[in-house]
Amino acid sequence: MKFIWKSMASVMFVFLLLVGCSTETDNQTEGKLVVVATTGMIGDLAQNIGGEHVEVTSLMGSGVDPHLYKATQGDVKTLDGADMILYNGLHLEGKMEEIFEQMGEQKTTIAVSKDIAKEELHEVKAGQYDPHIWFDVTLWMQAADTVNEALIKEDPANKESYQKNYEAYIEKLKELHEYVQSEINTIPESQRVLVTAHDAFGYFGAAYGLEVKGLQGMNTVSEYGSKDVTDLRDYLVEKQIKAIFVETSVPKKAIEAVIQGAEKQGHTVKIGGELFSDAMGEKGTEKGTYLGMVRHNTDTIVNALK
Repeated sequence: MKFIWKSMASVMFVFLLLVGCSTETDNQTEGKLVVVATTGMIGDLAQNIGGEHVEVTSLMGSGVDPHLYKATQGDVKTLDGADMILYNGLHLEGKMEEIFEQMGEQKTTIAVSKDIAKEELHEVKAGQYDPHIWFDVTLWMQAADTVNEALIKEDPANKESYQKNYEAYIEKLKELHEYVQSEINTIPESQRVLVTAHDAFGYFGAAYGLEVKGLQGMNTVSEYGSKDVTDLRDYLVEKQIKAIFVETSVPKKAIEAVIQGAEKQGHTVKIGGELFSDAMGEKGTEKGTYLGMVRHNTDTIVNALK
């Protein structure tokens, strides 16, 4: 823990040095708004709404776990060159949020979750909320509204373009929400149980009618133990769950241990597929977009549980 604090302190020191000597970037002179997002989901959101008027960089690529991510000096330089910084908030980015708060004194930094009412968030313990809001498409619509307002405020000259893009993207999100619900409804009710490596799908389950079980908590920083494996194994055997899922940003070892434990109890469980949880797929692919990621997850879950 002391090492992490020292690492973050050194990153913030580098940042403070950079702020004092920062210069305009080429993108700024070209007239584009330079936006830096933490996760791919947020970057995709900013690109869809910003369109041709923004240049978006996402710090965390495919397969990267934001719970464990540590800012590098390169990241600090990228953040320093931004006109706007977009992050999830709700402690998804951990200690990095302290950097964003510091940067907020120099430039626009926005937590895309900031306008979601506390009543709509899942409180895990006093004052702490599940950060995986993107798995409820209706909540992601609210995040889109926050991003749109931020872009318009930062760059009012292109308000009409941002608003047009926003309205078009909201329609796609509405279609996605309806698609997910209709597909989940095809799973027999007794089989609507989603078991994954860590508890990232709480909002998904609550929104679309699935019971969700995760081996780890919602933060992968927490470690699982033999009791967690045993408890999940017993649950699978008792409920006769046929499939569980691995995640692209979480090692498979833990889930494999659960499967082996169930087999020793005489119950066969298969891996139903690989889900995208805290990161999207490779950039330039369908799964590297928010719409494609959610559709992939939905189709994978439905095909395995039906």
